[in-house]
Amino acid sequence: MKSGQPILSVITVVYNNAADIERTLLSVINQTYQHIEYIVIDGASTDGTLQIIEKYKEKIAMLVSEPDKGIYDAMNKGLGLATGDYMIFMNSADEFYATDTVANVFATTPNADIYYGETEMIGVNNKSLGQRRHKAPENFSWRDFKYGMSISHQAIYIKRSLVKAYDPKYQLSADIDWILNAAKKAKTIVNVHQYVAKYKVGGMSKFKHRQSLVERFDIMKRHYGLIPTLLNHVVIAFNLGRYWFKHRRTND
Repeated sequence: MKSGQPILSVITVVYNNAADIERTLLSVINQTYQHIEYIVIDGASTDGTLQIIEKYKEKIAMLVSEPDKGIYDAMNKGLGLATGDYMIFMNSADEFYATDTVANVFATTPNADIYYGETEMIGVNNKSLGQRRHKAPENFSWRDFKYGMSISHQAIYIKRSLVKAYDPKYQLSADIDWILNAAKKAKTIVNVHQYVAKYKVGGMSKFKHRQSLVERFDIMKRHYGLIPTLLNHVVIAFNLGRYWFKHRRTND
């Protein structure tokens, strides 16, 4: 690793999100950690997004603006360009938790295969909604996604040598498969015990919820087997119902 410090490739993909892209750009550019390779993949935006990105082009290692076949096609373009020791995706509207987040992550344990932490949810007008429903497990392995995605995509740093391209057969949930494939190969996975990302709720998986669920079931079936996945979904349904009942009563 160069200069004794790992290079982190941060990849941002965006399409027509002029309202949020600047927050994401600044959260990356303003990191105190000096060894960041920033890659931005724009899907040929037409709403002014590209003009905002170009304001910061001197801070961006690689910028691509061209049509793509969807979010995971764009993310695969970023993977193909990345040269860092570690990878993380910080897509449009998402942010690092604080300016010293990356520095704090790499200060925990040297040369881990994967680092992960907690995510704060952000809602309308960028107001905090608190921690995700799925709390990051104290000790993470690939088996820990059997009841749901317990670590958000924006909160996991993975060695580039462990990752492969996103599976194009999935349009909404390929990130789950991507993380599971890397986690199966990882030997050292470190919980950094801090908030590391802010995730803005919404996205295509929210608006195409049924398709997202079908994809997630298929991914879990491939990794855990059909019968365990069916049984695990009984637990998922119970936990989800208990969560919504508790919060409905709280809000009444």
